[in-house]
Amino acid sequence: MFEKGGYYPPQGHKKRIARYNENKLLFKGFHHDVFERNQAFPKSDVYISINLAGLICKKSADFLFGEKPVISAGREDNSPEQEAIDRLVRDNDIPMKLQKSATGNAFRGDSFFKIRWGQKFNGKLDEKVDPYRVFIDLQNPAYVFPEASAGDATLIEKYHIAFPTVVAGSGDQNWILNVESHEPNKIVYQKFNMTPIVAKGIEVVEWKIGDEITSAYREVETEIPVPLVVHIPNYAIDDEWQGLDDVSEHKSLFDELNRRLSAIASILDKHADPAIAIPAGLLQEDEDGNPIFNVGRNKIFELMGKDDITPQYIVWNGQLASAYEEMREIKQMILLNAEIPEVALGAGDSGTSGSSGLAIKFRMNSLLAKINRKRQFYDKGLKEIFFLAQLVEHTMLGSKAGYELVPDVIIHFNDGLPRDTAEEANVMNVRSGGKPTISQKTALMRLDNLTEEQADAELKRMQEEEDAALEKQANMFATQASMQVESPLDGSKDDATKASDDKTNKDKSTDGGN
Repeated sequence: MFEKGGYYPPQGHKKRIARYNENKLLFKGFHHDVFERNQAFPKSDVYISINLAGLICKKSADFLFGEKPVISAGREDNSPEQEAIDRLVRDNDIPMKLQKSATGNAFRGDSFFKIRWGQKFNGKLDEKVDPYRVFIDLQNPAYVFPEASAGDATLIEKYHIAFPTVVAGSGDQNWILNVESHEPNKIVYQKFNMTPIVAKGIEVVEWKIGDEITSAYREVETEIPVPLVVHIPNYAIDDEWQGLDDVSEHKSLFDELNRRLSAIASILDKHADPAIAIPAGLLQEDEDGNPIFNVGRNKIFELMGKDDITPQYIVWNGQLASAYEEMREIKQMILLNAEIPEVALGAGDSGTSGSSGLAIKFRMNSLLAKINRKRQFYDKGLKEIFFLAQLVEHTMLGSKAGYELVPDVIIHFNDGLPRDTAEEANVMNVRSGGKPTISQKTALMRLDNLTEEQADAELKRMQEEEDAALEKQANMFATQASMQVESPLDGSKDDATKASDDKTNKDKSTDGGN
């Protein structure tokens, strides 16, 4: 793909990279830079855009990886395999990288991960401080050039990671192309001289490849029969390796929505200080009897026939009501095509008061279906990434790795929706016949985000408080019982004393009668 006399970027990848760059501008809100060809709004006039492209991309990423996925080896929590997977996730900041990947994937359509063995600071620090380990890195898709199988366009056999760098002190005239080719069992490193041939503004966008720098050529044996790069498409079709993004199909609607918004702003600006029409004869006249006024400066018109007109401002509403209605319809079309219901944006009929979690979930069905489509590609890609990471670790460490290979890790995704815990509790109560379905320890860990040790300590304090309360209650009951027997507070007497008193009173009564 890269040799003397060729071009960078390669001819078959120019459109893909141009799409990446244009969609990134839309995602970041620079719509004018993309749609400035619009003759209705030259650069000197107002141009207002609404960044629905960024909203669409961020909403998908949030629902996909807004909550951390749980990556399991399918073994016990304290097993060496699970500890190895947890370490790979922790050391490589996988949740954060997945969020970045999903965001870029939404406007590009492609995401690439590279697995390597090395140091974080590339040998600048001592190995004791910065040890060698497995790295799972995100790659800029604009620098990745896959080669697909001749018989299956969806199967990538080789990945080239190629990026240009300018030679220091040469301005922008001398460039070096750095190429890193990932093939089965090896990685080939090359460098080429390049000459810029096409520039866009002050940025060079195309180069011609010159001589290879032979001293930079080297090969590294990986002993792994597949390339150490993994491609995860946003979603894909069956006749090409490239993924499909969430932005390209809406560009014409973005442009039309921005045009309507800009036209409305232009109309309002023009009529913020309107001209006024008055009857003839109210203005001063010159020596020839002509009214003294300048329409452009004074914004005043004098009309003939003072009985036919009263002073009034000259305005034109520009059919603003129709323009606003068109804007609403365009926005609805964009959200409909993007599979984002208004309830997900807090707009329209988005009230959820009194609605169950299941009812809200049904209203989000189109977005959840879209996220599930993306999730299938990430599930496959993450399984491959973690298997390659384990292979690299076993290749470099051998038996010192201390765990068995797990070829098929389990990815537990969340749907991104808030959980209706009350509804879940009711369902659990019905299905279990009123029996507990979760331990006190697990409940504390989930509700208060406690570690296992913190939950144990909290349970111990709870038990101590409960024992102290029971002891206090028992002592109180014992004291009350003792007081009732020895010196009752209410003046009551036991049965024997009461019977003796009754007999004495009866005898006294009899003696008095005699």
